[in-house]
Amino acid sequence: MSFTTQIEDRDATGATAEMYASERERVGYLPRYAQTFGARPAVYGAWRQLIGVVASSMPTRRFELVTLAAARELRCTY
Repeated sequence: MSFTTQIEDRDATGATAEMYASERERVGYLPRYAQTFGARPAVYGAWRQLIGVVASSMPTRRFELVTLAAARELRCTY
């Protein structure tokens, strides 16, 4: 059961299609999290900004370790 509506790549138009293309260019494919934000591209933009601010305040290695530690604590399998 899904709690969010995901917009499939083939169904994306407008800002969602632009966001998908940008994400595909940035990471080389379209991640699931991008599809989760597909219905709200502006929220995705704000989320990317937040990550950018947090990541810029610490060395890359520390950011990666904190991200991994948080994912493990949340039992994330993504």
